[in-house]
Amino acid sequence: MKTKNIVHLILRLVPAAILLQTLYFKFSAAPESVHIFTTLGLEPYGRIGLGVIELIVAILILVPKTTWIGAILGIGIMLGAIFSHITELGIVVQNDGGVLFTLALVTFIFCVILVWVNRNQIPYLNK
Repeated sequence: MKTKNIVHLILRLVPAAILLQTLYFKFSAAPESVHIFTTLGLEPYGRIGLGVIELIVAILILVPKTTWIGAILGIGIMLGAIFSHITELGIVVQNDGGVLFTLALVTFIFCVILVWVNRNQIPYLNK
């Protein structure tokens, strides 16, 4: 495998893994997840709905032909998460040391890079 292919694989795996890892907490109604969505006034429908959307986004990111779609959607979701942390939740949520905020930033950055790397696949930009 070429270095370029390995880097592209890592760029897809990291945000997908982060998105998939958080699903357990959303779908199992973990106390921290319930706290977050209660604070935002979105419990339980927002927590479960966002979990379903994040599952779809992770799958889209992992499939090479749809990576750009998943990455664009991932940017939107992570902008919402980052905005929520800055305005309502705070950087540190329930003494997590800012881990959730950091994961949102990492996912956002990787999705931005994925959109840039795959910009030639985006129909509206390719005309």
